[in-house]
Amino acid sequence: MTDYRPPLDDIRFVLDEVTDYGRLAGLDTFSHADLDTVSGVLEEAGRFMAEVVAPTNVDGDRQGATRNDDGTVGLPASFADAYGRYVEAGWGAVAFPPSYGGGGFPWAVGIALQEMLTSANMAFSLCPLLTQGAIDALLHHGTEAQRELYLPRMTTGEWSGTMNLTEPEAGSDVGALTTRAERRDDGSYRITGQKIYITFGEHDLTPQIVHLVLARLPDAPPGTRGISLFVVPKFLLDEDGEPGERNDVTCVSIEHKLGIHGSPTCVLSFGDGGEGAVGYLVGEENQGMRCMFTMMNNARLSVGLSGLAIGERAFRQAAEFAQERQQGRAVGAPAGTSSPIIDHADVRRMLMTMKAQVEGLRCLIYANAAAIDLAANHPDPAVRERNDELAAIYTPVSKAFGTDLGVEVASTAMQVHGGMGYVEETGVAQYYRDIRIAPIYEGTNGIQAADLVGRKLALRGGAAVKELLAEIAGLDTDLAAAGDDLAAIRAGLADAVEALGSATDWMLAHGAEDPNAALAGSAPYLRMFGLTLCGSMLARSALAASKRLGDGRGDASFNRAKIVTARFHATRLLPEVRALASAATSGASDLFALTPEQL
Repeated sequence: MTDYRPPLDDIRFVLDEVTDYGRLAGLDTFSHADLDTVSGVLEEAGRFMAEVVAPTNVDGDRQGATRNDDGTVGLPASFADAYGRYVEAGWGAVAFPPSYGGGGFPWAVGIALQEMLTSANMAFSLCPLLTQGAIDALLHHGTEAQRELYLPRMTTGEWSGTMNLTEPEAGSDVGALTTRAERRDDGSYRITGQKIYITFGEHDLTPQIVHLVLARLPDAPPGTRGISLFVVPKFLLDEDGEPGERNDVTCVSIEHKLGIHGSPTCVLSFGDGGEGAVGYLVGEENQGMRCMFTMMNNARLSVGLSGLAIGERAFRQAAEFAQERQQGRAVGAPAGTSSPIIDHADVRRMLMTMKAQVEGLRCLIYANAAAIDLAANHPDPAVRERNDELAAIYTPVSKAFGTDLGVEVASTAMQVHGGMGYVEETGVAQYYRDIRIAPIYEGTNGIQAADLVGRKLALRGGAAVKELLAEIAGLDTDLAAAGDDLAAIRAGLADAVEALGSATDWMLAHGAEDPNAALAGSAPYLRMFGLTLCGSMLARSALAASKRLGDGRGDASFNRAKIVTARFHATRLLPEVRALASAATSGASDLFALTPEQL
């Protein structure tokens, strides 16, 4: 496994040229976070992730998490040391409000830091990831007393957080959960039930774990309308707000998994001791799903980012291996010699595919984060509303397309390694094992596709998505003015936008009258959307790189590579958009034509 080297130049380029970071830095909220300041933060963070976190990756995979007889869970010693230094350095706090000890930077910067953390060690990164989501839920829905009690130490990472949704019989059908909450006269609740697949539900990195738990009150209406959200701390807080008596929350077991071995996936039982675990209502009774979606949307973007982060790591290792590995004689090489496999055309195809996928995905994920920033902080209500729409549209695509690509890139990286990729010695197999959970996390990718066609296309009767497609089509003028160098990008993007627009019209026309027809094509439609979004953002990258070349700004080799990568994406990957159109618009008849027995 190669050492991790943060792609700082690529990150800065995307922030500056694709997300238009200057627009964020120009807001009063972020006036202290100009691009020069951010560049310094990123450089120091990259050094920390490479030197402190990345060396824990192999330990986490080989040693994993261990459940002890008393229900506690131990992690590799390297995790505890790295996590302590992570908290001390304040990296988890950078993008959270200063009022609770955060740095007040945009979420776009937080996402860049999270990319480097996740590339360094995905399993390790999941502890801060879940804590971030819990912080968001309490920020938006908690009482002031709850925020004051929990957020200062969650923001720093001194305390961690979890989200507890899934149950043995409920799965993704959250409305079927059976965990119960009973009211008490003192305003608290008693929680009883069992939750499964709880990431970092028990561990030894922090002295307190703040569980956010979905449960149902005795008189609650059925389904998701009757779910409430509760904060259930591992240790009850004393009068000074310090962890005291142990709450009735027990780790029954941890899962043995394909990957992310250093991340404990726990089965948690609430109330085994008798009366139930003590919990406190977050928000209003029976409004838990609204609260939890705040947390889940944060997590969905972060999970999509894991596809980028692991894809980046796998691609870089494959590129380095391809330069070192000698095998066969490349076309034009002297007779009797052996060539590095990077000289073979098909290996170049795989490497360029990975490069284009990773760079396009970085643009999408960062643009998603920037839209969240603008939706929350821009002074103009119209700008806030539009960016709220964009964030809503981008999020299911970022999560599903991002994690699908993460798996594809990790698999391709194994292929570049050949037989050495299938054995554990090189470490590339770990990337595939680790990222394979991501398409399942936080609502499977099928659920994300259903969300895109069922909810997000419906925004303003379809106008929100059509305006986005019109904005992408508007790039044609700039691409035409750029000349022959970007002509292939212009042609590929125009064809993709036309095909996606036609599929969008079909979805809007058929979805309401026959929901199964839209759902049957939702997965290929989401992929069309993801490819087109990434293609449009790589086109922006190429335009920016072309202008930089003309102005003599930046490294010329770096800028030329951006143009070539965008052109490769447009000519080799974007054609898939039109190829997927039939699958997206064929309806559901053949899906249901066979009986279950015939299947």
